[in-house]
Amino acid sequence: MRAVVTVTGKDQKGIIAKVSAFLAERGVNIEDISQTILSEYFAMIMIVDFSDATTELSVLAEECAALGKQIGMSIYVQHEDIFNAMHNV
Repeated sequence: MRAVVTVTGKDQKGIIAKVSAFLAERGVNIEDISQTILSEYFAMIMIVDFSDATTELSVLAEECAALGKQIGMSIYVQHEDIFNAMHNV
């Protein structure tokens, strides 16, 4: 069971560390990651395996959104199938 996590916002120190630690604490494994900085903006996309997650995907998505607000970023989590369906139109 995989999901796509996107993180965007103004660049700052520790974004990758905070998000990856947050996911690891919930039993989510990062399978692939890509990040870039465009001028002063940070963008990251991750493919994660949530098979061993300690919570349901919908709860994980809410928790990630809350983390995003705490650290000044936008964090979205979508099931991989939904992400693919949205981008195959």
